[in-house]
Amino acid sequence: MCTDSLPHLDEHATLIAATPYHVWPHLAGVVEATFSRPGMTGYARLMGAADPITSGPRPLTEGSTFPGFHVATAIPSQELTLRGSHRFSTYALIFRLDPDGPARSRLRAETRAVFPGLAGGLYRHLLLRSGGHVIGVRRMLAAVRRRSEKESTD
Repeated sequence: MCTDSLPHLDEHATLIAATPYHVWPHLAGVVEATFSRPGMTGYARLMGAADPITSGPRPLTEGSTFPGFHVATAIPSQELTLRGSHRFSTYALIFRLDPDGPARSRLRAETRAVFPGLAGGLYRHLLLRSGGHVIGVRRMLAAVRRRSEKESTD
């Protein structure tokens, strides 16, 4: 299933006082650190994730994996698309970086997913109603913003 064919769930954005070129390595670092935390491999295996472990080239590029995701697209300073699937869902998390004036960027995180069957529907309900997904995405965006802006002022 192609990323564009997955239903749109949500999108979050933040403005960053740094160019997309300077934001890119922080985006890749935050994404990898977030999904490679202790316990993520076990969780990915429990869920039956297609990509349960960290593997592939670093820095992140097409084909890199970490628990729950593989990198489908890595266009430095522009887009990082993560794909994944497990028993209850097929999903994508797409980060897009756009210039937003001199030395500024807009970082957007779009989530797309399908949740087939009754079990998928229950999983969707838990994921979205708990607020955990929104909190996690917003934390990642804030961490990228902090790291990028700290570097640009150092």
